[in-house]
Amino acid sequence: MGCTSLAALPAAEAGAAAGAVSVQYHTGSTGSDQAEPWLKVKNTGTSSVALSGVKLRYYFKADSASATYRFACSWAVKGCGNITGTFGTLAHPTATADRYLEIGFSSGAGSLAAGADSGDLQLRFYRSDWQSLNQRDDYSFSAAQSSYANWSKVTAQLEGATVWGTAPEGNDPTDPTDPTDPTDPPGPGGTLFDDFNYTKYDDPAISAHGWNVRSNSGGPGVPGATWAPQNVTFSSSGGNSVMNLETSTAGTGESTKQTEVLTKALKFKNGTYAARVKFSDAPKSGPDGDHLVQTFFTINDLKAPMADDYAEYDFEYLPNGGWGEPSNILYTTSWETYNPDPWQAVNQHTESRQSYAGWHDLIVTIDNNSIRYYIDGQQFGTHDAAYLPERPMSINFNQWLIDLAGQTSTSPRAYDQQVDYVLHVKDQVLTPAQVAAKLAAYRSAGTAFEDTVPSS
Repeated sequence: MGCTSLAALPAAEAGAAAGAVSVQYHTGSTGSDQAEPWLKVKNTGTSSVALSGVKLRYYFKADSASATYRFACSWAVKGCGNITGTFGTLAHPTATADRYLEIGFSSGAGSLAAGADSGDLQLRFYRSDWQSLNQRDDYSFSAAQSSYANWSKVTAQLEGATVWGTAPEGNDPTDPTDPTDPTDPPGPGGTLFDDFNYTKYDDPAISAHGWNVRSNSGGPGVPGATWAPQNVTFSSSGGNSVMNLETSTAGTGESTKQTEVLTKALKFKNGTYAARVKFSDAPKSGPDGDHLVQTFFTINDLKAPMADDYAEYDFEYLPNGGWGEPSNILYTTSWETYNPDPWQAVNQHTESRQSYAGWHDLIVTIDNNSIRYYIDGQQFGTHDAAYLPERPMSINFNQWLIDLAGQTSTSPRAYDQQVDYVLHVKDQVLTPAQVAAKLAAYRSAGTAFEDTVPSS
């Protein structure tokens, strides 16, 4: 219904009929080193529009079947940290389009009042190998578009419904056959669910369920610190069992006790990962200020410096800053590889500089096109296909100190990070609503643990 009827309307009429948003475009570059689609989103309706509900698609023809691309934001009125970009493949390629760049917005981009626009979104993309690209055969490109004007060859969706523009024939963004649509029917796969209903760190059920409470030495963290399994405890909160990771220090490496819980198996790759995590801004005792990292992540081993089959996908909250940041910041980071010495990193990240103290629903989905991060039901960041995993990973929670420079006192202090549950659904991309429904079903059935994910 939507694809045929919407395509029959001129772009301006489609936008007016929905009374939602329109898109303006001009090209920042007509050269061959990179494409620069500069865009503006305007609210053409009569009520405020949250930009987090808006998705834009710019359509182009790949230079070869194997070509991969990377997205960058040069400048944006709404802040580049609030702009996401990911690439997808069209289900029905045409002579001028077989890929698209999808632009999204985090909640930090705010809302547009009726009649207001987003201001400049100065965007660009380029080939991962930095070879020349040809824009002139791209559906959404126009060398003549040297100033902003309404542009029907960029589509806009609002809360999943197409409200502006015309996609290449047969490729309406809301078509349920779109391979990157998160509501696609789930494929076959197993599920890991754990409600962390245990008695203590050495409860035999923890190991039987595939978890390791870390005690071995090594990084990350302060030199001389140890990983203390006894500081992983379990209690009841809000009617659910909760895992608590305590990290403590008295200002020296030897006094620093860090905590980590991870799966013993590396068997998790594409699909949906979800956890409910409580971050803390302040210590539960002692002076504040340490450069603390509180996490939920997946990872495999780096077999050699810059090995291209490494993978890691992080939620990292720094309540007191660190790594050059002066105060609280949350990172989501997708890793391709790194070299530990001298340090060299190949990754893509999204960040938000604000407090995230309290409980949060954290979700990361991985399919064959992109990595998407969600916080409390809102999309937080989308990372490119170049960072997709080549090998399976473990699932991890840890809390550790970057250094001892944030608080130089030798007074003892301790910090808590709590985890309510963890869920992984293999090879299925679930929406936040679907994750919530799956969690509710487990708890309604009284299921505290399930692991049907096959070993790799």
